[in-house]
Amino acid sequence: MKSVLATLALTTALTLPGLAMARPVTMTTTLNNYGGDGAYLALYVTGAGGAYVGSLWMAGGKSKYYEHLTEWYRATGGDSAEVNGITGASVGAGRSLEITLDLADALFDAGYTLHIDAAVEDMRDSPNEVAIPLTRAGAGTPVNGRRYVADFAYDM
Repeated sequence: MKSVLATLALTTALTLPGLAMARPVTMTTTLNNYGGDGAYLALYVTGAGGAYVGSLWMAGGKSKYYEHLTEWYRATGGDSAEVNGITGASVGAGRSLEITLDLADALFDAGYTLHIDAAVEDMRDSPNEVAIPLTRAGAGTPVNGRRYVADFAYDM
């Protein structure tokens, strides 16, 4: 039940910011020039105990490839309803994905972690490519990914 309420709070913050205290947060993910096809990326949030809270964005529109976003897929059971309406195109090698979303203020400095899983066709999957605590102090500070992500940063 807690997970359902947290997901509802996250969804409300993304879609109805007037009902929850929220702020625009710009997330920038820059990929390495890894020499392969476009990357599928899943941006999602977990709580302090590591439980899945909700999906923020999915880069890559073909749901048959979502299973390669291993940790996101495990957390959601591959439920494409988790990304309904928040999906964009895959991101090419050496390119950047910049999105701005309204996120609830309650997600910051409260033990929540933003994760990015990455997958590229005919290359290794990269679960937890990026895992970064959502804090106000961490805004504007780029972090390196493990394989495909050169760096990721969020600004408030």
